[in-house]
Amino acid sequence: MAEQFLPVLITLAAAVFTAAAILGLAAVVAQRSRHETAAKREIYESGVPLLDSAYKRISVKFYLVALVFVVLDVEVAFLYPWAVTYREMLAEHSTVALLDMLAFMALLVVAYAYLWRKGVFDWGRRKVSADGGE
Repeated sequence: MAEQFLPVLITLAAAVFTAAAILGLAAVVAQRSRHETAAKREIYESGVPLLDSAYKRISVKFYLVALVFVVLDVEVAFLYPWAVTYREMLAEHSTVALLDMLAFMALLVVAYAYLWRKGVFDWGRRKVSADGGE
């Protein structure tokens, strides 16, 4: 039983050794500044000083749209294998696979409508009237 795990242990040991060697070599070879000044600690991008603060608040809507994109991307990953094998499923006269995918697509449409209704896809600011309504 132990001989079955020997290749895994060897690979794990090699990975730990490689990681330790890389970190140790980086610590030995790394250049450290002897004259640390405020100018060297200043934030810059591509050698150009920043025009504005780097610590700005970012709207949560950007994160929501990114999460929605990831979710929809994963759902497409589920659709592709189904689409590839659908012709074979039709040959077996199986409508269960079609009904399952239609239910999955209906769930996607409901989720998309919910997100749309909540304003996740609304990039602009809504104008608020004097009475407080939108």
